[in-house]
Amino acid sequence: MNRNAIHTLLQWKVRKDRKPLVLRGARQVGKTWLMKEFGKSHYSNSVYFNFDEDDALTSIFETNKNPHRIVELLSIVAGERIEPHTTLLIFDEIQECPAALNALKYFKEKANDYHVIAAGSLLGTLLAAPKSYPVGMVNLLDIQPLTFDEFLAAINPTLYSYYESIQKDQHIEDIFHQRLLDAYNNYLIIGGMPECVASWERYKDPARISEIQRELITIYENDFSKHNGNVNSGRILLVFRSIVAQLAKSNEKFMYGAVRSGGRAREFEEAIEWLVSAGMLNRVYNVSKAEHPLAAFDKLDQFKLFVFDTGLLKYMAGIDNSAILLKSDYQFKGPLTENYILQQLRTRFACEPRYYSTKNSEIDFVLQAGSDIIPVEVKAGERKSAPSFKRYIADHNPKYALRFSKRSYQKDGTITNIPLYLARKTIELL
Repeated sequence: MNRNAIHTLLQWKVRKDRKPLVLRGARQVGKTWLMKEFGKSHYSNSVYFNFDEDDALTSIFETNKNPHRIVELLSIVAGERIEPHTTLLIFDEIQECPAALNALKYFKEKANDYHVIAAGSLLGTLLAAPKSYPVGMVNLLDIQPLTFDEFLAAINPTLYSYYESIQKDQHIEDIFHQRLLDAYNNYLIIGGMPECVASWERYKDPARISEIQRELITIYENDFSKHNGNVNSGRILLVFRSIVAQLAKSNEKFMYGAVRSGGRAREFEEAIEWLVSAGMLNRVYNVSKAEHPLAAFDKLDQFKLFVFDTGLLKYMAGIDNSAILLKSDYQFKGPLTENYILQQLRTRFACEPRYYSTKNSEIDFVLQAGSDIIPVEVKAGERKSAPSFKRYIADHNPKYALRFSKRSYQKDGTITNIPLYLARKTIELL
């Protein structure tokens, strides 16, 4: 599979101020594959160490602080020489060895000519804790499930070539518009988890996809009790299992009382932070003003929580495939589409998306592009804008206004309609 993160890794490789790189992200999003593929394709050699599979590795880091000595011992274990610059040194499941995580600062300070990359399950929760990693001594990269463009490249390379050729103001022929919409519908069902995409590419069997998604959810829920640290695992599970019901509400805003009757913030805020840090949930804050800089106007007590992979959310909601493929209306259609749009946009803008809600109206998302604030409306079908969106445009007169829907790529007055399948190309189409 082609992963967009490879381009970021290549930029990291040639940076003069390069530090050891730590990959964060939920389990099974492809961190191990990415590190190995990067080493195989862009280095003369790579050496892989897994701290979960080999407990004996821990002793090397617990008894040595000198990175050159560590490299010498690892070379003996690997049976091959680890060279600076030309060998990629890979540490996987590094959360199992805190001493190895801490040792990354010694590589930065005393042996930065070695290229070191590390990853681990639920590493975001460990990095969120004070004194758990060398602050300022590592570069961080968040790894997500496959986005729609990566999915399309894996499933239909020919159609992906057309997708890649689409430019600003280009007319999209009906035949390609429909084929891309069909691919988008498949993405809602399959999602971006690498195992699901690989299975679909090989077997084209929806039953296999559902089975993989069921197993992944089980793995994640088991992780809540194994790696929860001091956070109550029962509360983590309750929050995670409430997401579908939270998004099904009319305003989608997270309500503690929807987790458990009488629930309060003090009971569940740590569980929410754990799930967000673990990469399992994406949090979108409401802002009091849709102005630059958005982060200055966050209402920290008002937010929505979305699942990190749209295919998993579809499975959790119990949506039948036929409802998506036959273009029928169903209760969860809007939230599923918003989850998809968020998943595609999160890594495209320097500032995380927000939403803007007042007593009388709500804007699905607001984006910050430079100093411009872009209102976004998400439509699951082909319907045009709601009155509140047009009212916002009239009141704020934004430079850009975006509607994502199943309509074709076109201008509708001040609103640019971008087909749902082109969400990843938003910046190029502005």
